[in-house]
Order: sequence, then C-alpha cells, then structure tokens
Amino acid sequence: MLDIVGNLESVKKRIQLAQAQSGRSTDSVILLAVSKTKPAEDIIRAIEAGQRCFGESYVQEAVDKIRQIGRGDIEWHFIGPIQSNKSRLIAENFNWVHSVDRLKIAQRLSDQRLEDQPPLNICLQVNVSDEESKSGISLDELPALAEAVIKLPRIKLRGLMAIPAKSSYQDEQRSEFRKLSESLTQINHQFSIEMDTLSMGMSNDLDAAIAEGATIVRIGSDIFGSRNY
Repeated sequence: MLDIVGNLESVKKRIQLAQAQSGRSTDSVILLAVSKTKPAEDIIRAIEAGQRCFGESYVQEAVDKIRQIGRGDIEWHFIGPIQSNKSRLIAENFNWVHSVDRLKIAQRLSDQRLEDQPPLNICLQVNVSDEESKSGISLDELPALAEAVIKLPRIKLRGLMAIPAKSSYQDEQRSEFRKLSESLTQINHQFSIEMDTLSMGMSNDLDAAIAEGATIVRIGSDIFGSRNY
C-alpha cells in the first residue's frame, strides 16, 4: 500500500533541509501536493496527515474531486494549461491559478469569478528556458502582461510560475530559477506592486528552487506515486 503519510513527511523534511541550507525560515515555503490523476481517497489520506494545498491540471476531474471532498480549509490550485471553454469552472472552483500566460485567459477568469467569492489568486506562467514545447509567456513579454492583469477586477496577481528545462546540474537549475526571481523583483519595482509568490521547483529541482526564493514547490509523484494516465 502506498505510504502517503510517510511520503509527505519525507518531502517536508527535504524542504526543511533546503530552507535551512539557504538560510531561510522554516515556514517560508508552501508544499503544493500535485494530486492530478489521483483518486479522492488518496487526497483524503493526505488531508488527514495535515496537507492543505493541492494542485490539479484536469478541470473536470478536479471539479469532481472538489465537490466530493469539499472545501473547508483546503486550498485548490489549478496548475495545468487553460482552455477558454473551461475557464468558468476554474474561476468558480479554485483558490489559485498558476498557469495564466495570456491576457484573454486572465480577462475570462476575472469576468467569471463570482462577485461573492474572494479574489482569485493568479500566477503568470513564464517560459524561462524558451522551450517551444512549453507553455508560458516569454520574459520579454512578461511586463506588459503583468501591467494589464494588475488592472483586472476579482483576480489578484500574486506572482510568477515556471517549469524550466530539465537539468541534472544544480548550477543550471538555479540559473533558470534566478531569472524568475529577478523578474518578480523587477516587476514589483516597475509597477509598485507587491507580488509575493514564486511557484517553482518540483521533485528533481526543489532544492535549487528554494535556494533561489521559491515560495511554493509543486510535488506529485514523490507523494502520491506515479501518475495514472
């Protein structure tokens, strides 16, 4: 039987160690448990072990699980590609969206967020490695998108997200994450805003991400095992 509780503890210890090695406080990084393709029963086991933030990439699957499990003090984060025809479900059901990379999607999320809901937390996805196969806006185009998104109602621009090119070398990993961190600082200064979130780092590179300022790391298979596609 998959030891979700033990896996969670192992990941948390790794995060704590990375924080200590980087001179960061022990509560400066949030663990986002990526539960896409996993059944509600696995998520419930993680909730019972104290996990509160979960990441999903497939809209209808996620909404079904949210309705089955409920909300309570759970935060639901959407981290996958966004199709225009699914934006209403995302706007109405999630607390966070990490994968906004064009103004049209941000506008739809703003228009479709219910007025009695708190603002939807948004991260802009950046293609820091300029990979053709990856979603995300380029670093050059990022300031203009951020400036436009800031003005939209019912959503709140919280930060930036990236999935850099894979590398086994921590220096290379850190270099890519540093681009995102520096961009956040520059945009905050340029537009006098206070974005506070860097969503970056997964199982193979979370140490480098934390060293460069990650505030949310997204971990899936190290908690829930291989994904069931």
